[in-house]
Amino acid sequence: MADDDADDRQMTKEAFEESHLTNDLRFVEDGVELMDYLQRRGKYSDPASSPRPGLILLDLNMPKKDGREALQELKADPKLKAIRVVVLTTSKAEEDILRTYNLSAASYIAKPVTFAALIDVVKTLGKYWLEIVELPAEPYGEADA
Repeated sequence: MADDDADDRQMTKEAFEESHLTNDLRFVEDGVELMDYLQRRGKYSDPASSPRPGLILLDLNMPKKDGREALQELKADPKLKAIRVVVLTTSKAEEDILRTYNLSAASYIAKPVTFAALIDVVKTLGKYWLEIVELPAEPYGEADA
């Protein structure tokens, strides 16, 4: 999950726990850190401590490099473009929705305003992305990395 808001990260972590999702959830705080994680640069250079995600929850409004820029960079990289990105953000702007889908985001979800609603969203995301959908075991290019 890429989100600069510590409260949103904590609530999402708690929503995963409350939804009984045991998937490995990792956090970064901005688009620069997300790309460092995905490219295994700096503190993320060890693949054992920074496994390639099968799904990214992405906030749009972050410092340094926002989610729009990170999504564009991610989808332009042949080794990363197969990773599914679910935009989870406060923005309900039509231009953000259109732009992120044009950049191949898998889904666009406005952040719920209550914790109970966030739990419902996380349960639905978990059911769909982690149980129903078949994702590749190794995203494109991972075996060659």
